[in-house]
Amino acid sequence: MSLTARVRPAAAEPEGALVLFHGRGADEHDLFPLLDALDPERRLVVATPRGPLALPPGGAHWYVLGGIGTPEGTTFHASYAAASHWLDGFVAEHELGFEGVVLGGFSQGGVMAYSLALGQGRPRPAGIIALSSFLPIVAGFELDLSPPLPPVAIGHGTLDPVIEVEWGRRARATLEEAGAEVLYRETPMFHQIDPDFIPVLSAWIEQLVPPGG
Repeated sequence: MSLTARVRPAAAEPEGALVLFHGRGADEHDLFPLLDALDPERRLVVATPRGPLALPPGGAHWYVLGGIGTPEGTTFHASYAAASHWLDGFVAEHELGFEGVVLGGFSQGGVMAYSLALGQGRPRPAGIIALSSFLPIVAGFELDLSPPLPPVAIGHGTLDPVIEVEWGRRARATLEEAGAEVLYRETPMFHQIDPDFIPVLSAWIEQLVPPGG
């Protein structure tokens, strides 16, 4: 199992990287339009990988649903291994360190961002963005919440019928209790991304990966 990704190069030598993982049933094109808004000066090399699974009702997926909070184990572990391999290669290809990499995602993609940023033995990135998502519980997989943790930005809709806002609140509480600095935003929206949160995230990313590297 291997991943493909859509990549937008930096305007010059990249000062860091931003990787966004799409949600269930979408693909590598879904979040790509956000990249110029999140990194308007094109300081970063940015990528949107495609989930390796093709499942009903269509589109690309990162894992089979096993319940909210509990991805199905076999498909999750396979995608986690493939995404880890791809991400490590992407960072190495651009001669970057993970301290200059921000990982983010929406829904299932937020689960992948959390997992790749906080999985046992994984290098810690500069920051994590989780939109309408949750911290996963999967047999055989452990999150490493030992300090120091990277800063985390969480956005969630209070009217979300797919992943209820309580999951975002739980993630915030868990991460703050573990010592993480959390930027948190709730919006009266459904299972979607708040466009007003994007410029906030852009400024947040610039603080984590400041100009000049």
